[in-house]
Amino acid sequence: MNQHRPAFSSRRCTTLLVLVGVALACFRVWAQPTDVRRDTTVAAVDRVMPSVVNIATTTVVDSTDPFFRWRAEFFGYRVRPQLEEVPASVGSGVVIDEGGYVLTNEHVVKGASRIWVKLMDGRELEAERVTGTAKTDVALLRIKTQGNEKFNPVRFATDDDLLLGETVITLGNPFGLGGSVSKGILSSKSRRPAREDSPLDVADWLQTDAAINPGNSGGPLINLRGELIGLNVAVYREGQGIGFAIPIKRVNEALSRYFTPEGTKALWFGARVRAGGSQLEITAVEAASPADKGGLRVGDIVCQVNDTTPRNFIEFMRELNSAGARKPVQLQLQRGTAQRTATVQLVPERDFFNADLVRQKLGAHTQELTRELAESLGFPFMGGFLISAVDKDTPAAEAKLEKYFVIRRVDGQLPRDFVELGRLLHGKAKGDLARLTVVAPFKRGNFVSFREGMVEVKLK
Repeated sequence: MNQHRPAFSSRRCTTLLVLVGVALACFRVWAQPTDVRRDTTVAAVDRVMPSVVNIATTTVVDSTDPFFRWRAEFFGYRVRPQLEEVPASVGSGVVIDEGGYVLTNEHVVKGASRIWVKLMDGRELEAERVTGTAKTDVALLRIKTQGNEKFNPVRFATDDDLLLGETVITLGNPFGLGGSVSKGILSSKSRRPAREDSPLDVADWLQTDAAINPGNSGGPLINLRGELIGLNVAVYREGQGIGFAIPIKRVNEALSRYFTPEGTKALWFGARVRAGGSQLEITAVEAASPADKGGLRVGDIVCQVNDTTPRNFIEFMRELNSAGARKPVQLQLQRGTAQRTATVQLVPERDFFNADLVRQKLGAHTQELTRELAESLGFPFMGGFLISAVDKDTPAAEAKLEKYFVIRRVDGQLPRDFVELGRLLHGKAKGDLARLTVVAPFKRGNFVSFREGMVEVKLK
């Protein structure tokens, strides 16, 4: 009786040896001791902490003795102010671009005469304020460097990529003493005040129970992927363990609106580009603007600027701002599946948004009511736009606007100059209504008083 032994092929033997080798390797990895402390939180902090900075400022104040000032003024002497710089370590910030751009809160740097940034490696460098507004409480700084020094930027999360209850981390560098970390959860994605007179004067902020300590304002709020989801802004003192941050969507909106040629150089580009996205998408184009005349349209994707491929919104605006006035800028665009080239030439805003534009839209000749002009006319106030003449058969004439009337507001907004006034009117189409707050002189005998009222004007 013949006995047959099973035959193993060389291929099966090779496969078996490979499997054994993999198993031994996995056993070695499992058997090696690991540091259980290095969890996801620690990894996220390690990734972002090099981007966190301390913000220090100095403010010029008049330290003249009040009694000395009073005595000198009483005897008719001129007093030279005794000015001194008062230093303060006021908050934190986060690097968002390797070229040295830093995000922080506007209230952190408001009124500062000089700004310093202290990096996590101990270096202290001077910075300048690029743009920012109290309304958004977002400010953009730029670190001053001598060469092509690179910095560690934080990575942005996608707008609205938030999970209620997810773990979040607040980071900062309070008082320049080093990194500060606090951990909690995302308690609310759109916190609003309970009523109009609520002391919590916020809207659409992120709420967290992660502690936002003094000096952490302006620092980053991140997720476990080490992505920036918000900018620390405040702690609610009337509630225990409640902190707030500006969501990254609002930060991106502020950058898109204010870090522009209009916001930094007073140059008119006329297009809004989405900040924070993976693509530089055109989201708005103003009529008759350089962008409109250059052929840019909503939905276009900017691929190159003057043969340079910007990696993010900051680089794009940096290239655009460097072009200056009246210098053509070449843009490579993607529109759907097609590629095209556009040429845009930026112009000073005051060349377009001026008294001539106001006359075209309203039919009224206007000038800014300065202090000197107000005093010469005997007006007890200043500010606004004085009407010096009204053309016949125009919107201003139909609305019964007259000489010496003063335009103070447009649709409730207070324009500071002709650029802002022109923008408010230019944004309306022919036939649209503009609600003007007007101050009119009212004469009774030898006395002149002033009355304020609302006038609706149908624009040209």
